[in-house]
Amino acid sequence: MRTLLPSLDSPLSITIVGAGLMGRLLAVRLAQDGHRVQVYGTGGPDAQGSAARVAAAMLAPLAESAVTEPGVVRMGQHGLARWPQLLAQLAEPVFFQQDGTLIVWHRQDAADAARLQHTLERTQRTVEGLPALQPLDGAGLAQLEPTVAGRFHQGLYLPGEGQLDNRQLLSSLAATMQQLGVQVHWHTARGLQDFAPGTPGESDLVLDCRGLGARAQWRELRGVRGEVVRLHAPGVTLQRPTRVVHPRYPIYIAPKEGDVFVIGATEIESDDLSPASVRSTLELLSAAYAVHPGFAEARILELATQCRPTLPDNLPAVRVVQPRVLEVNGLYRHGFMIAPAMLDVVMELLQTGQSRLAQRFDLRVQLQDNP
Repeated sequence: MRTLLPSLDSPLSITIVGAGLMGRLLAVRLAQDGHRVQVYGTGGPDAQGSAARVAAAMLAPLAESAVTEPGVVRMGQHGLARWPQLLAQLAEPVFFQQDGTLIVWHRQDAADAARLQHTLERTQRTVEGLPALQPLDGAGLAQLEPTVAGRFHQGLYLPGEGQLDNRQLLSSLAATMQQLGVQVHWHTARGLQDFAPGTPGESDLVLDCRGLGARAQWRELRGVRGEVVRLHAPGVTLQRPTRVVHPRYPIYIAPKEGDVFVIGATEIESDDLSPASVRSTLELLSAAYAVHPGFAEARILELATQCRPTLPDNLPAVRVVQPRVLEVNGLYRHGFMIAPAMLDVVMELLQTGQSRLAQRFDLRVQLQDNP
């Protein structure tokens, strides 16, 4: 690995291609360490067009274990511990909450809920350090989340899980890059063919964090479409991310600051970036209304779609397949949950040529001489 990547022992000139979540996190960290960093992004500071902008940013490793592997769950555990440290270093405050996840269901979906509970309990036996999930009856639900009292009679509480405000974070990362002197080229698309790292006049190192924009290098990448509604609902007082078990659309509702709620559920194997369908919109809104009738008077702030960069196994990957170029991709639906773990793995690889964390997370790291 060290023969493929330059040492970070002395200040380097580093180019990052892609100004989404991973690109910004890496730019801030490397600039903090004294390196000269420039970033190229196809969008602007608001991250328009980035998968990171259209997200609920839930940090829920146990809840997500229903759809992913233990390694990703461990990455999520790592992220929950690291996010407060990372946020404390940024130029602007970012909403961060760690009040757990609530899972509820209607009586007709009790069988699906039982299967989910079995899956989560199996994860707890497999992954050390996860707080025990807590089954709730009607009284327990009313005490934990009074908003849902009377509409649901059973639930699960997953303590310790969290969320943050994705757009506040992206904005704060942009402000921090500016503060640190990172040279950012907004609205400027670049590919790996535009750079020759290590040659005179070029950067010492290139990091490619473009997601679906890197398809020329990651031929197996595909897009998985997500649809999200952002509502302003002053009449709803959910205190923590809430998931509703349903056989067709397992909805999530994430409360943000200012009475804003991010609601999503859809996961469609498609690269289509057209507006959300009527069916998806009706399903999202009707499911939200079933959780709390106050959503009927909410105002629709935004109905957004975006495609998440996904590899065939739905797992993230890091690779170095040419000298002085490191590529990160495949964060799928877990971007905010696993981003701190991916950041720390990349920094270990750059600093030492290997990563103990990658082994702990079962993270695929591909080297040029080890395909």
